[in-house]
Amino acid sequence: MPAPDVAALLLELERSEPEVADEARTAVEWLTGGEPLETVTQLDVCEFLWYTLPIKVDGSWERIADALGRLLRLGGLDRYAALCVSSTTHEILRTYEREGEEAGTAAYQRALEATGVLPPDVPELQWSTIMGPEELGAHVACSAALELAMLTGAEFDGQVGLTRRWLTEARPELGGDSWLHRVQGERLNRWVLGRGPARRELAQPFEVRLHAPVPAEPLPALQGLLALAASEEGVPLRLPPSPEAVALRELAEHSLGAIRGFGTRLVITAEGRKLLGSPDLLWETATGLLLAPGDHELSVSAGEAALLLLASGDPMPWPTLCARVSEVIGGEGWRPDDVAGTLATLLRQITALGLGVNLEGTIRLTPVGQSAALAALRAHALRPRKYVSV
Repeated sequence: MPAPDVAALLLELERSEPEVADEARTAVEWLTGGEPLETVTQLDVCEFLWYTLPIKVDGSWERIADALGRLLRLGGLDRYAALCVSSTTHEILRTYEREGEEAGTAAYQRALEATGVLPPDVPELQWSTIMGPEELGAHVACSAALELAMLTGAEFDGQVGLTRRWLTEARPELGGDSWLHRVQGERLNRWVLGRGPARRELAQPFEVRLHAPVPAEPLPALQGLLALAASEEGVPLRLPPSPEAVALRELAEHSLGAIRGFGTRLVITAEGRKLLGSPDLLWETATGLLLAPGDHELSVSAGEAALLLLASGDPMPWPTLCARVSEVIGGEGWRPDDVAGTLATLLRQITALGLGVNLEGTIRLTPVGQSAALAALRAHALRPRKYVSV
């Protein structure tokens, strides 16, 4: 049975409890945004009571919450009405009032996670804190599925399992598409269109190419180093003095945390054993270093432009590469003061992993290097959007 019309409920509340009608109208307008009341979920109610109300709505928060509860109870939504006057809501609103916004939002996050209706991050998707329409639709749909499963007492394989299925299965309401595919398409489109014209022109041909995952490739140099570090002998601290060997050791030890010094040897760590035991994880982790999220944003932008230019496998002279990257990131608003230094770091990683060659100042990616560039670009394009402070 559909939920009653909001306007009819407000008229009934004005007749029975006129003293709270104005607060109820304010609350339900914020809660529904003009949509039918039957579309509201537990997540919507919690987010309104514990975040929107104390952050964006003027007036007595507890009085407004109570008025909303009375309206929802009139509509037969007793479970949501109870949230409005619950001790959790009371405590969170008091926290905002007494300790400020930061403490209040922290209390809101803890309470929201405890409800069980907040879709968790899953291997296929980390949720953004700044969502586009498709991702928001996916998040709302997953939350509603979690709520329904808990409400009906249906057996399900936990929050992660249900969320993964809801994201990856073909949905009739999406014409046979999946929510995961929709979200990834939205993120790829945002990645292509997000910055300057030179960057957009360079990235546009990759939008379709990056929809599908890039199959893992073997990384013999890195796998060989980890296998040797896992042996009884370990790796001698004195490696052959080639730049590639030194760079590979630094990458494995400092960037991956896969090996560590032990006496006169390098030995494998627990993280290294995990990587050595999973070629897919090793590939994902190693290619992720090419555009490491912890790097300075300018470095990431320059590295991204370089990989876009090199991914075809065509050779490119070093001065040309630096000039093209400077042009691209300059169009994004950066001052390309030290592009050569930034790209030298990327080139060091590429050669250490055996992904490319540098012959007489001309750079070329190997076929495996081209796949690695695509994998790094795809991971970067599909990353979740976060507020700077998160």
